[in-house]
Parts: sequence; structure tokens; C-alpha cells
Amino acid sequence: MKLGLHLYDFSWPGGASQLGPTLVQIAQVAEAAGFDRISTVDHVWQSHYLGGPEREVPSCYPTLTYLAAHTSRIKLLALATGSPYWHPILLAKTVTTLDVLSSGRAWLGIGAGDYEEEAVGSGLPFPPLKERYERLEEMLQICLRMWQGEQGDKRAFEGKHYRIERPFNIPQILTRPHPPILIAGSGEQKTLRLVARYADACNLQPGPQIPQKLEVLRQHCEAEGRDYDAIEKTCAFAFDVGEDGSKVDELIGQLRWLASMGIQTVLGVVPQVYRIEPLKIIGREVIPAVADL
Repeated sequence: MKLGLHLYDFSWPGGASQLGPTLVQIAQVAEAAGFDRISTVDHVWQSHYLGGPEREVPSCYPTLTYLAAHTSRIKLLALATGSPYWHPILLAKTVTTLDVLSSGRAWLGIGAGDYEEEAVGSGLPFPPLKERYERLEEMLQICLRMWQGEQGDKRAFEGKHYRIERPFNIPQILTRPHPPILIAGSGEQKTLRLVARYADACNLQPGPQIPQKLEVLRQHCEAEGRDYDAIEKTCAFAFDVGEDGSKVDELIGQLRWLASMGIQTVLGVVPQVYRIEPLKIIGREVIPAVADL
């Protein structure tokens, strides 16, 4: 099992003036501790679960690019890009740039979007669910065309929602055949079908329903002619080791439970991550304990 670090709450001591230095310290300690990847949210408003729009949340891709400049190994992921807010050409170009500047460490993490209040309040697009999924699939197709060959696929793309005369892309990605694609969400009929068709990884909600979701994914893979085992199974989870490491054994047990259901990579939310010490404890005591799961 591999562990990643997911950043979602940025209400840290020192406010905006300390956001950059704190991010760098977190990322560098996480990399040294053995975390496989670092992810952050793609929002303009903080989640209503964390206080809503009046709480801090930096823009996703500038944050990942900033972290790329201060790290050398750790992979970089949006969890997850809000597809309704992006034009596919701009998204492909953004992920390409992150991939090039990070020497091939970028992922495309994407989802159909679920924060309607944010979109309406910010004046951002948020079409009905059916259309969001249609657009998401076309976005994936366009990104893959952009990442073909040395300059992108020269054929025009004609979709229901997007028309791209030439999916041109230069500089081209370093990661071949393309940056890994993670599609977030547990929907059995739409999301997991798209995972089987396009993705290198899924991202499920943690819980006892995981085996059922993975069985549905397996069925979609059979229908699509995909190798089920080639898709990385991930989920997000809380990495609470306690202030003094007293909850390490409990966390290891929870990770073993997730592994027993088929999860291979867990993206962890660390309470008060700015304290740094929890990251060191995870690197020292948790990552080695779950590496062979």
C-alpha cells in the first residue's frame, strides 16, 4: 500500500503571509517521509464542511506548481479538478505545464463536480448532472488527443459540447503515454464506467461498500476490454496518529482494513498538518508498516 497526503484545510497559523512557507515545509517533510504523492482540492470556495467561502483555500494548480518547484520526487495531483469550471484545452495545457515543470510528476485528477453553491455564488458553469458527465467524457477525450505524438492529434474533435479544430500541444508532456488519469467518485453507472474506459486510477469513498464498488468496476472493465488490475484503487481517509503518536496502531489497523477490501493507495488528510510532527510519525511508523499490504 502507498500513502499520499491530501491538503484540504488551509486555515493555518500565520495566515496568508505564512501559507507559502508552510506549504513548502509540509511538502518537503512529506516527501522525505516517503509519501508517494500530494494532492489538493480544486475550489474557489472552501468546502461548506470546513467553514465555506470565508475560509482559506488557494487555487489548485498554482499550488501544485509551487510545490513542484520545492520538491523532486513526490507526485502531484488535483483531487479533484472541477471539470465544469474548465475548458478542456486549458486544462490539458495546465496539466502539461505541471508535468513539464515537475519533470514528469503530474497527474490529472478529475471529477464531475458537486459543489453547486460554490458555482452559483461564483458565477461559474454548473450544468445539470447528465451534461456534466457528458462534458467530462469529452474533456478526457480531448486531453488524450492533446497528449498524443509530439504536438498533439491534428484531427479536429467534434463532440456534443466541444469543437476543437486542432488539439495542438507544445511543449508536449514528458510522462508517456500521458499523465496518469484519476477519476474521483463512486457512482456505479457513470463514474466507474468512465474509470474503466479512460482512467489509470479510481478514487472511492472509504467504507464497507468498497468491495461492491470494485466489483462494479470489474464488470465495467470486462465490458470495455480493460485490464481491471491495471487500474489503481485509491480512497481518501483521515490519518490521525494523535498528538504523540498514540493512535498509530489504530491507523495501521484502519489501513489494513482498507487494503483487505482492495484499496492500494490511500490519500490521507492529516489533522493540523502544519504541526509537521504527525508527518514524521507517519513516515517513521506507518508507511513502513503498510508498505507490503
